[in-house]
Amino acid sequence: MTYIRNIRPQEIPVLDDFLYEAIFIPQGVVPPPRSIIEQEDLQVYVRGFGESPHDHCLVAECDGKIVGAVWVRMMNDYGHLDDQTPSLAISLYPTYRGQGIGTQLLRQMMELLHQKGYAQVSLSVQKENYALRMYQKAGFEIVEERGDEVLMRARL
Repeated sequence: MTYIRNIRPQEIPVLDDFLYEAIFIPQGVVPPPRSIIEQEDLQVYVRGFGESPHDHCLVAECDGKIVGAVWVRMMNDYGHLDDQTPSLAISLYPTYRGQGIGTQLLRQMMELLHQKGYAQVSLSVQKENYALRMYQKAGFEIVEERGDEVLMRARL
């Protein structure tokens, strides 16, 4: 049984794990070292998380273990659209993918953001990433193509 809940302050360090898991690795490509998350363009997703009123995170818990997370914040990241739109990041541990947990996380975050009065949410995803279809099914539309990636937005 999996349930979705708000992250607790003491659990915020687990976002480092999910930041690493969010890195799309195409089939046959060797995963980068975990230290890659220390790069500045990736630290924007997690550094100081919880300090801004625009930081929101939901986690998926299964058998007492956090197995996935979706989080948003106002940041100048790959998914940046404008200064009023939070950017979204989502990932699951590999063994929990393909079970609908990501879709649950995404839908609940979109509902939370709607309740908090946000007009839209954005993200960036590589065109090869299987999650692209999940985002489209959840109502995200492509705003801009950027090489191998697309910038997407969902109106709330």
